[in-house]
Amino acid sequence: MRALAERYRFRDKVVWITGGGGGIGAALARDAASRGAQVAVTDIDGEAATRIANELGTHAAAWRSDVTDFADCQRVAGAIQERFGGIDVLINNAGVTHLSRFRDTPPEVIERVLRINVMGAVHCTKAALEPIIERRGRIAALSSVAGIGPLLGRTGYSASKHALHGFFDSLRAELTDTGVGVTLICPSFANTDIGKHALFADGDAESARTMTGPVTTPEAIAAALLDGIERGVWTVLPGRVSKLAWWLSRNAPRFYSARMRARLEGTR
Repeated sequence: MRALAERYRFRDKVVWITGGGGGIGAALARDAASRGAQVAVTDIDGEAATRIANELGTHAAAWRSDVTDFADCQRVAGAIQERFGGIDVLINNAGVTHLSRFRDTPPEVIERVLRINVMGAVHCTKAALEPIIERRGRIAALSSVAGIGPLLGRTGYSASKHALHGFFDSLRAELTDTGVGVTLICPSFANTDIGKHALFADGDAESARTMTGPVTTPEAIAAALLDGIERGVWTVLPGRVSKLAWWLSRNAPRFYSARMRARLEGTR
C-alpha cells in the first residue's frame, strides 16, 4: 500500500531494533545484518539482546533498554550513535499482548499494554528522530491485524495497535519534506514469545492457551517488513490473512466481527 519512488538500501545503514532479543525482533536483526546493515539490538532482557548481537558478529551491538522509560531510550540512542556514528533506521518492535475479555480485565493490565506498545514506540521514536532526519532514514513499527480491525479478547492490545496507526500515519505526514519514510506492518499471529507469554486478566504472563488465527513465522514477517521499508511502502500486509482482514474490516465489518467472535468461542 502506497510506496515511495526511490528504493532504500540497508547496506551500511545503522538499524536500531527494539525488542530484538527474540522472536520477530531477532529475525529482523538477522535479516538486516544479512542485507549489510550495522545492527543495534535492544531489549528489556539484556542477556537475550547480547546473545543475538554476538551471533551477528562485529557489526552488531546490544544494550538493555526499557522502552517505557524515556530517559533510558535517550541514553540508548546516544550510545548507539557513539558506537556506530548515527542512526539510520528505527524499528519499533518491542511489545506485549494480553488474552482476556475486557469485562474480566483490570484497567492496570490494559494500561501496561498501552505503556509498552504505544509509549514505548513514542519514546524510542522521539529519541531517534533527529539523527534519522539528518540521514533521511526510515522509521517502522510492528502493528498487527489487531490494528486494522477488532480482535476479541485483546481489547487493550487492539487499542494499542490502532494507536500506533494514528501516531505513525500522522508522523509520516509531518515528515513529508524531510525524506524520512514511515512503514507499518500488520501481520497475523506469529509463533513468538509475545503470543506465548500473553498477559491474562490477573496481569501475569503465561503460555497462551489459544490463538485467534493462522500462525506465520517471525522470519517471514521480518522479511516482509524489511522489503516494505526498502520499497517505501506505508502499510505492509504480509500474507493472505492480513490482506483479507484489512478488506473485511472495511467492507464487511459485521461479518469480520462475527468470525472473530466464532474463533474466540471455539465455534464455526
